[in-house]
Order: sequence, then structure tokens, then C-alpha cells
Amino acid sequence: MARVITYGTFDLFHEGHYRLLQRAKALGDYLIVGVTTEAYDKARGKLNVVDSLVTRIENVKKTGFADEIIIEETQGQKVNDIRRFHIDIFAIGSDWTGAFDYLKDYCQVIYLERTKNISSTMLREQNSPIQRIGIIGTGRIAERFIPEARLVSGVNTQGVYNPHLESAARFAQKWEINAYKEIEAFYEASDVIYIASPHETHFGYIQSALAHGKHVLCEKPMVLEKHQADELFGYAKQHNLILLEGIKTAYCPGFHKLLGIACSGTIGAIRNVEACFTKLENPRRRELTDTRYGGSFTELGSYVMLPILKLLGKEYTSIRFDTINDENGLDIFTKISLEYPSGIATATCGLGVKSDGRLLIAGTKGYIVAEAPWWKTAYFEVHYEDIDKTEKYSETFLGDGLRYEISDFLSMINGSSNSEFKLTRGESIALSEIMETFLQEKRGYRNR
Repeated sequence: MARVITYGTFDLFHEGHYRLLQRAKALGDYLIVGVTTEAYDKARGKLNVVDSLVTRIENVKKTGFADEIIIEETQGQKVNDIRRFHIDIFAIGSDWTGAFDYLKDYCQVIYLERTKNISSTMLREQNSPIQRIGIIGTGRIAERFIPEARLVSGVNTQGVYNPHLESAARFAQKWEINAYKEIEAFYEASDVIYIASPHETHFGYIQSALAHGKHVLCEKPMVLEKHQADELFGYAKQHNLILLEGIKTAYCPGFHKLLGIACSGTIGAIRNVEACFTKLENPRRRELTDTRYGGSFTELGSYVMLPILKLLGKEYTSIRFDTINDENGLDIFTKISLEYPSGIATATCGLGVKSDGRLLIAGTKGYIVAEAPWWKTAYFEVHYEDIDKTEKYSETFLGDGLRYEISDFLSMINGSSNSEFKLTRGESIALSEIMETFLQEKRGYRNR
């Protein structure tokens, strides 16, 4: 008798889960299903699990495929379960391809093709339906988005659109999702849209997605002109749609802890913020070859401006840009200086010049420093005049961090306003205005 085992969270049980269990059962004579606990899910980085363990077990039981159900509680349990239950085949969804090859020393490992299409008919019978994500764009950030989205319960990435059809087809094949030639069919198959296309296309795609009644999560910079941000946020609010700018730092737990301590009065009144983010980019990449929309500030400026706007606000009295330009005219290093009624700030970013990338927040009683990569904010320190009084803080930062913004985006769609403060509409509009000012002053772009 061939014994098969599989594992999963099985939250918001849907056809994809059903078909996986069906295929796993067909591999042998006896199927054991391991259902993960909430604590283990959290430990391995899965966010937003909705259903209780009891409900998830009951949903697995109702399929009739499981001959036995066990609870998965700890890392490393799989090896012991395989030995204990004399397992012949370990089966898991193909989105985990390669992750469990180490189990081949103990049994056969089979990766089962994932279900690309999740019908909304079954899902919408639940209180918290799964949102079907459609991705516009197939670049590096889109590549990082899919594995992060799979660790957020309540969403399913099932489609991609790119006017360059070959790119869309390759991307879809790699991630086992659908590629769409026509954008209307793409919208029809999606509930929410994630935009990861080149900067200059964001406005048109957001406008189109909102007009089709879709919630939108758009990569930074969301748009490059203030009036565009005003228009899009106004339309979204009027039609009860969620529009969110994807600056991952804004949604990370450690960054919120840092902001909370900075604003608590612990270091006194904040008088200075310095934020730096530089990396040495491949000179052949779009960021350093697109002479109209490339450059260090359009690529990294949203990150370094974020803590300044969060801590000192949007009402600066002056702003100045100083740049070092490459031969093609693109800025490879930019320093932004801002003055406020009671403070000053500098934001530095670079793609061709490397610098000490840290975040420094100076107050009248002490200062906070987070070393690079502060935009992931896993660790920071609070210093005072008394050098023996240093306080150290740490916070988990999981994966690429995109799961945090996806989770907050989903919460907003489901009616929670608890995450809106993390990056407000006003702050996104302020960022678009700063982008517009930079492009006008340094590139001479007006009325694009």
C-alpha cells in the first residue's frame, strides 16, 4: 500500500486546495494531510491567516480525500512524520518546486501543478473571499512579488499582462499563471491589480484599472506629477476603491516601531532627519539607460523621502536638489535638502556612487540610528548624551518584505482602516509633487 503525505495551511479553502488533495490522493492508497497551526504559519512568514485551525481541518475532512489528518507545529517535523508514518510519497504544490528536495533521501518527492484559475463563484460564498491578483509588468519587482504574495492568505496571483507578449508568456510559464493578450480579458479575470511596469506607464494603467472597478497596488513612484495623484486618489475615493502606493518600507514592522519611538518624545523634538540609500546598479539596466525616466532619484527617491515626510511632515519651506550626472545626463547620485520651520533634512540616493546608507533621526534629547539596509529596518539603536544609556531594538523582516504591503492592501480591501496611516494619500501626493519638481528642475520636463 503506497502511503502519501502532503501539508498546507488550507485557509479560505478553495478549488486549488481541493484539486491538490485530489491529485495527492490519486498518487497512492492512503493519504495523510498535515494542517499547519497558526503559530507555525507565523513563524514561517505566512501572514493574514483567517480561518481557525479547527475550521481548516474540517474543510480538509469534508473533501473525503484525507484518510488521516495530523497537525504540523514545528520546523523539521516533516522528516519525522515521513519516518513515523512510513511514507512513500511526499506531495506538495509546484509553487514550492525545489524547496523540499532534501526529503528525497527519505521518500519520493512530487511537485503537483498548481491551479492557475480560481473561480470566484465558490470563493465569494465566504465572508472573506480570496482576491484574484492580476499583475501588469514582468520585471524584477514582479518576479519578487509572486513568492511574497503566496505567503499572504486571502490572495491568489493568477494572471499577468504585458503588451510585449513574449515577455508575458515567459513570465506566466515560470510562475504557472495565465498570460493575457487582451487587457479586457485580463481585467475580467482579476479582482485587484498590481502594477510593476515602467514608471511612466503607471498613470495610464492605474486610471484604466480604476475605471474597470479594480483595487490597485502600484509600485513606487506611483506617478510623476502631483495632478495625476490628485486625480487618481479622488477617483478611487469617489468609487470606493483602494489605491495604494507600494513602498515596502512603509509597511514593515520594524519601520513602524522606529517611527513610534521617534515620535514618542524619547529623543525629544525631532530637528534633523538624514536618509541615504545607494547601490551600484548594472550600467546596462533601464535605471541607467532610460534618459527620460531613469536615474537614482526616480528609482530610490521614494525610499529616502519616506522617513522625512513621516517625521517632519509635508510642509517644508524649501527643497533643493544637487546631482552628479552620468555622461547621458542621468543622475547617478542625488542629494535632496529640505528646510522646515523647526528642522532640516537630507535625503541621498545613488545608483553609480556608493555611500554609507543609514537613517539618522536627531532630537533634542538623543538620536536614533539605523544602519543599512535601514529600509528593511530589522535593527536600530537609540543613543543619548549618556553613552551608557544606549537602547537597542530589533524586529523580524521576512523575505523581500513585499508580503507586508500585500497584507495591508488586502486588509483595506476587506474594510479595515487600521493600515491607512502607514502611507497616507497625502504623503503619496507629496511624493509625486517632489518627483515632478525634480524632473522639471533637473530634466526640464514640463506638461509631459
